[in-house]
Amino acid sequence: MNAIAGGGSFLTFAAMVFIGTPSIVANATSSVALFPGALASAWEYRHDLPRIEGIGTRLLIGISFAGSGLGAALLLLTPQHKFDALVPWLLLAATLIFAFGPKATPVLRRYVAFGPATLMAVQFVIAIYGGYFGGAMGILMLASFSLFGMTDFNAMNALKTLLAGLLNGLAVAIFIAAGKIAWGPGLVMMAAGLIGGWAGAWGAKRMNPARLRLIAVGLAVAITAVFFVKAA
Repeated sequence: MNAIAGGGSFLTFAAMVFIGTPSIVANATSSVALFPGALASAWEYRHDLPRIEGIGTRLLIGISFAGSGLGAALLLLTPQHKFDALVPWLLLAATLIFAFGPKATPVLRRYVAFGPATLMAVQFVIAIYGGYFGGAMGILMLASFSLFGMTDFNAMNALKTLLAGLLNGLAVAIFIAAGKIAWGPGLVMMAAGLIGGWAGAWGAKRMNPARLRLIAVGLAVAITAVFFVKAA
């Protein structure tokens, strides 16, 4: 789902919470579970990575690492009860971005254009969000690349997948060091995500993701509604 249309973190995070895992541990474990799949997708996309005018890919990776580390640290510093209260709103924001971001981006392009400095600043903010929560992070990256002037979807998806995988990697290391991983379900999802990450990247270049996106949006809306009901 992540490689083709996005939204996989909605399912992994919600599944963990619904079996009784504390939300911070569920969020951290979801990052760990999806990390190998993201790298598998990035490997499949390796020939599609673009040259970015005015910015080196290594610089974007460094910026992503810095933001991700800050976001992961902020998550670990957030009290459990406060994060529980934030979760429905984080899911709602992620659902709205996931549902309407791709349609809003072409409209924004008429009025907004990013230069290299703006793209780097926006990527830093997205990486902070990715280290902290990460839902619909890929949509935000694709939107920022589009506003920068990129038009090749496979190239944009390849860059998004690489950056998302690497910045999640740093967050994963921090979460493991902090002992915030539920390894039982995490390892099961990690194995499945590794297979799905490779297969999804292969399929993304051969199919229209619109139908899967509709299913993913429907699931995201349903999951968000359940969390609001639980919080009431």
